Amino acid sequence: MAPTLAIRVDAVTKRFRVVRRGYAGVKGMLGAFVKGVRPEVETLTALEDVSLHVAPGETVALVGRNGAGKSTLLSLIAHVLLPDEGAIAFPASADPHHPRLAPLLELGAGFHLDLTGTQNVFFNGSILGLTRAQMQARLPDITAFADLDAGYLDAPVRTYSLGMLMRLGFAVAVHTDPEIILVDEVLAVGDEAFQEKCYERIGEFQREGRTIVFVSHDTDAVRRVATRAVWLNRGRIEADGAVEDTIRAYHREFGIQD
Repeated sequence: MAPTLAIRVDAVTKRFRVVRRGYAGVKGMLGAFVKGVRPEVETLTALEDVSLHVAPGETVALVGRNGAGKSTLLSLIAHVLLPDEGAIAFPASADPHHPRLAPLLELGAGFHLDLTGTQNVFFNGSILGLTRAQMQARLPDITAFADLDAGYLDAPVRTYSLGMLMRLGFAVAVHTDPEIILVDEVLAVGDEAFQEKCYERIGEFQREGRTIVFVSHDTDAVRRVATRAVWLNRGRIEADGAVEDTIRAYHREFGIQD
């Protein structure tokens, strides 16, 4: 019998409709309407017939050029987007339809800009399925990990730098007892000390047997963290396997020096 998978992506395709209007503002829209000018609609295929099976405890890096479909695949796994074709399942989870995910898909995602840092901690916790009491118990560890000045925790997050948003978002995500951690380029932002803290926490998750999927353009980070690498190119998987072999194939295709 095949081992139970943490993430099962089967023949997934995702398309986006892009409307090119050729005009701007209300005045432009009215002018185009009067002239009978219709917007051009284009369909872009971000992923096409992609299958990916991730075992519990694996750390899988998604690599490739901008626009290859990496972030789209991560968003589909996180249930932020729905596939047009195919299916995504989490067979190893206690609740296969609602696994405990910790998605860090973009800086500030899940934050309300007018709420304070502390308020957003509780807000994010509720999104990730934790009660207010659970978040209250974890608040000291979260704030200590984020390492933000006390004054900022009581300030609206719209006053935060990108690095501060990342630190708070990462701190919340890693303190919610996730089964699966999804990370999109977050390790590329922040000072060196905080990056090391993130790597240490990822190492703890790996030793605990948690599953991690992350997107990165930093091959040093991929080599340091990943146990497997998947190269996406124009919405399709070009290579999937050992980290060095996948990076070498990716670099060779585009003439990148290792």
